[in-house]
Amino acid sequence: MAIALATLVEEADRYLNAARISDYCPNGLQVEGRPQVRRIVSGVTASQALIEAAVEADADVLLVHHGYFWKGENPCITGMKRRRLQTLLANDISLLAYHLPLDVHSEVGNNVQLAAQLGITVEGALEPENPRTVGLIGSLAEAMSPRDFAHHVHQVLGREPLLVEGDAMIRRVGWCTGGGQGYIDQAIAAGVDLYLTGEASEQTFHSARENGISFIAAGHHATERYGVQALGDYLARRFAIEHLFIDCPNPI
Repeated sequence: MAIALATLVEEADRYLNAARISDYCPNGLQVEGRPQVRRIVSGVTASQALIEAAVEADADVLLVHHGYFWKGENPCITGMKRRRLQTLLANDISLLAYHLPLDVHSEVGNNVQLAAQLGITVEGALEPENPRTVGLIGSLAEAMSPRDFAHHVHQVLGREPLLVEGDAMIRRVGWCTGGGQGYIDQAIAAGVDLYLTGEASEQTFHSARENGISFIAAGHHATERYGVQALGDYLARRFAIEHLFIDCPNPI
């Protein structure tokens, strides 16, 4: 079965409420390909490797979390950007990208999907009074030591995380997928035992250590695999089309 590209984009935009979220890039259809869609390939980032995998899989649409045309970047279509766009256009593949709308969605969002993978019960927003905050807060069913929880993260995500080990057992957790290390102070204020995100900055270590909490950096890519998969699955069910998630490993 095939559906119109415009219908697919309209539903994805509606489902994610994309028009109401201010972002650092355009959300939705970034590159237009063939007008009918039978197969979606999804992945974290629209890299050359993922584009070539989508070509090999005979995709009509490439659905990603990290697309193109970011605020402040050089807009010229040269080098890596030219090669990527040229491959998409030559193969008539559409690029559909959702950044913050995919982070914050209550069902297929990166943060709720990561919680499901790690067995964290979502309790609410990291800063309930601040609608711009992306992170969440929740709890584990049973308390774990920092090292045991880090091992659990390693087993689930397939990547050894960076652990700054605090003294307390881990029950209350704050997290934000991707590059959310800047939210550690909000997590500390919320009274977490551990804060988890994808990346770490130099200051992150000091914030964790001097405030007595544990911190885990589990990988930007690794923490953001699950939202785009869930969105692709939703669209495939909604329109009875095919969906294939392809992971192009990234150690960062």
